[in-house]
Amino acid sequence: MNSSRRIVVTGMGVVSSIGQDVAMFRQNLFAGKNGVESASFFYRGGEVKFPAAPVKEFDAARFIDPKKISMLDRFSQFAVAAARQAFDDSGLSLMPETAARTAVITGTGVGGQNTLEESYMKLLDNTSSPRVHPFTIPRLMANAGSSQISMDLGITGPGFTVASACASAVHAMGVTLHMLRSGLIDAAVTGGSESCLTFGTLKGWEALRVMAPDVPRPFSANRAGMVLGEGAAMFVLETLEAARARGATIYAEFAGFGMSSDAKDITSPDVGGASRAIVNALKDAGLNPDDVDYINAHGTGTRINDLTETAAIKVALGDRAKRIPVSSSKSMFGHALGAAGALEMLATILAVREGVAPPTMNYLGPDPECDLDYVPNAARPHPIRAALNNSFAFGGLNAVLAVRKAEG
Repeated sequence: MNSSRRIVVTGMGVVSSIGQDVAMFRQNLFAGKNGVESASFFYRGGEVKFPAAPVKEFDAARFIDPKKISMLDRFSQFAVAAARQAFDDSGLSLMPETAARTAVITGTGVGGQNTLEESYMKLLDNTSSPRVHPFTIPRLMANAGSSQISMDLGITGPGFTVASACASAVHAMGVTLHMLRSGLIDAAVTGGSESCLTFGTLKGWEALRVMAPDVPRPFSANRAGMVLGEGAAMFVLETLEAARARGATIYAEFAGFGMSSDAKDITSPDVGGASRAIVNALKDAGLNPDDVDYINAHGTGTRINDLTETAAIKVALGDRAKRIPVSSSKSMFGHALGAAGALEMLATILAVREGVAPPTMNYLGPDPECDLDYVPNAARPHPIRAALNNSFAFGGLNAVLAVRKAEG
């Protein structure tokens, strides 16, 4: 480890297609709930359907002053809702001096995509009124989520957003871990938020030819691609010493963080880059391969990503890889891009805390090139001392977090 300061999770919050609070998310995660549906999108008067995992019946007014809701893009609304849940769950109270030592560090891949599309649609389709919302720029900027959280909670310490495609949330949480270890801050709200289920975004992903026609089937034979989702997950992190001193509930320990860059291709993943990030996370956490009892995989459901991640796990963990349950939560709530790693971190923490490996749903059978234990179609009781959360992004950006079971 790089520091004697140990960092723990004391608050958790979530908005997702399988639950809009931690209790419901937990129940549906272990039950293998399907959050994917045939979602409708409207373009030039016509209806177009895509498989997607939307957050349904989200009530922003539960968390945000109704007078202010119109000033926040949907991704920021999710961010504030999940952060408010996590902060309330933590029982943390802030005075002016402690607020200045608390950070808000979040990840997003594309920021205010709903605002952007709404603006373009209005400008291009309604020539009689070429005006957009006066808060268009503050709504669509990528840092809007972290800024809105800071204002909502009164946090005056460092605040910023990490945007590294599908690794955004794990990069944000990893940076937060190191800032806490260094003593630069004493507490933080961190995680990721994304809401990109728009016609334009889905058409863009469709053009890449990586989208499944129905449901994602990570690591499975006959898998046909990914399905986009949306949502947010946020966590309160603080030092173990501070959490114990105030009698806080400790959900898990953030033990280590590893990252790497492939430096090879903008879209195709690399075994070497992914395996280096895993090894770096283990080294940072002071863990050996034999200490790892579960992996929450990036597991997008595309052919190349799944076989590359399988190979990377085997390179990084050697013989131990065959004996570790590996599951993809994207099989239930889709791929939420910049928020994916945060939603999957919540799944990882719950797996460690409960001693249950979540399932990989929609699994039809083994692929010869994907030959690990993917916990097919049903959760499995499994003692977990330490776990890994993988995120591998376009641009060859790899990020991995290691989590330990809370003591006591």
